[in-house]
Amino acid sequence: MEVVFNKEYKEWLFELKQKIAGTQIRVAKQANSVLIQFYWDLGKDISIKITQGKWGSKLIDQLAIDLKKELPGIKGFSRTNLYYIKQFYETFSSEEYQNIFVPQAEGQNKNAIIPQLGGQLPWGHIKVLLSKVKDASECLFYIQQTITNDWGRDVLALQIKNNLFTRQGKAITNFKNTLPNTMSDLANQTIKDPYVFDFMTMTQPFKEKDIENQLVDHISKFLLELGKGFAYVGRQYHLEIANEDYYIDLLFYHIHLKCYVVIELKNTKFIPEYAGKMNFYLSAVDTLLKDDIDKPTIGIILCRDKNNITTEFALRDFNKPMGVSEFQLVENLPENLKSSLPTIEEIEEGIDI
Repeated sequence: MEVVFNKEYKEWLFELKQKIAGTQIRVAKQANSVLIQFYWDLGKDISIKITQGKWGSKLIDQLAIDLKKELPGIKGFSRTNLYYIKQFYETFSSEEYQNIFVPQAEGQNKNAIIPQLGGQLPWGHIKVLLSKVKDASECLFYIQQTITNDWGRDVLALQIKNNLFTRQGKAITNFKNTLPNTMSDLANQTIKDPYVFDFMTMTQPFKEKDIENQLVDHISKFLLELGKGFAYVGRQYHLEIANEDYYIDLLFYHIHLKCYVVIELKNTKFIPEYAGKMNFYLSAVDTLLKDDIDKPTIGIILCRDKNNITTEFALRDFNKPMGVSEFQLVENLPENLKSSLPTIEEIEEGIDI
């Protein structure tokens, strides 16, 4: 008798695939948790033995040689990684890190920090944090952002390079006066200042249309810089009002804020007139696009420069929620300068790891 693989079978197969994938993730997280705990314990042993002077400062060098000899083919015990393991324990067991991390974990001992890392961050991510972040509060910020946004290692490194910690929630806005408290806090944390568009290839003079074109051409990287929750709706989004045509530079929808987000791009210093135009667009979107389930539309004015006092005065008495942030472009280097710069390989050769 021939078996008929009908709709019921396909539904069961789909559920089975979901369960298998979920199981694989749980197993991977459990394995990662065990590995991080082992590295913590090993780092503690190495740190104590070096501090006590039991085998001297060359302990790591000798240990790397012996482990490679005793356990051929087993990765994770190179000289470089053993130094990271030692640094991992010494950094996260320090008083500064314990004061930031441990109160948020269960228990009040140095090992309580492990549940926050093991099963949450892979070892590669932790190494990025150890090598690029020196402040405990900043480190905690990037850990939370990585877990929330499911960043890969390269994305984490890029966000650190672009100083997301110092930019998040720094825009000048009127959200506190125009949005409910819960939405105001989230909206404020959503907007950065400045935005860094280092993924574009630009040469002077920078033109608004060229910048806008490249932002759309690199929309996935643009969305990454905007942050989690932004969904792209359109560029030069057309609105017809009283038989007149108007065009919004960039229109997004924010999934978590549950509202439209209007972005106007100004390749100049901020002037108060920009706020009036943004207020007009926000009123139009609220009337023409916003559904009953949507929250009030938010506006972001991206400009090359701004005076904070002028900006605060400009936004103060508007009843529509808007913020102003600067944006930065990375200009292409002239060819004669490019050739004089060292390559990545040349830089690595000059570093003793």
